[in-house]
Amino acid sequence: MPLVPPLEEAELDPALREMVQFFKGPLGVIPNSVRTMAHVPEIAAAFTALNRAVMAPRGRVTPEFKRLLGYASSFASGCRYCQAHMILASERFGASEARLDAVWNFEESPAFDPAEKAALAFARAATEVPSGVTDAHWQALRAHWAPAEIVEIMGVVALFGYLNRWNDSMGTTLEDLPRSKGEARLVPTGWSVGKHI
Repeated sequence: MPLVPPLEEAELDPALREMVQFFKGPLGVIPNSVRTMAHVPEIAAAFTALNRAVMAPRGRVTPEFKRLLGYASSFASGCRYCQAHMILASERFGASEARLDAVWNFEESPAFDPAEKAALAFARAATEVPSGVTDAHWQALRAHWAPAEIVEIMGVVALFGYLNRWNDSMGTTLEDLPRSKGEARLVPTGWSVGKHI
C-alpha cells in the first residue's frame, strides 16, 4: 500500500491532466508516481517539464539509450518500480532483445559499444550514495561523448535519482503494464514487485 495514494486521472487539475498525457507515449499510462505528485500540482508539473527536457531526442544519446540509462541507474539504486518502467519504455523505444536482456550486465555484452558501456558505468557509479564516480569514469566519458552529451547522460541519472527515491520511499503502486514487463523480463535479475503492490 502506498504512503500517499495516487489521484485518479479525473481528479487531476485540468491543465496538469493535459500536460501529463505525454507519459502515455513512452509508458502507456500516466505513472502513479506522477499522479501522486499531483496532490501538489506544481510539483507534478515541474517534474513533467523536467522529464520532457531530459528525455527529449537530441542526437547520439538516443531516446532508447536514455531509457536504458534510466534502467541502469534504477537497477543500481534498487528501485523496482523504476526498473519495470524503464524496461517497458526501453522496449517501446526500440531496444533490441539483446540490449533488454543484457543492460543489467552490460559490461559483458556485445550489445553495447564502448561509448555506451562508459555511459552505463558512469550512470551506475553516479547512482551510488555517496557517488562512486572516479576520474576513470570521467576519462571514459570524455573519450566517447561531447560535453552536451555528458550533460544529457547526467540529466538522466539525476532525473532517476529523484524518481528512485520518490517511488521507493513512497511505495508507489506499480501499474499493470510495467509490472507485466518486469515479471516477463527482470525476474532473472532478482526483480520482484516488492512493496509496489
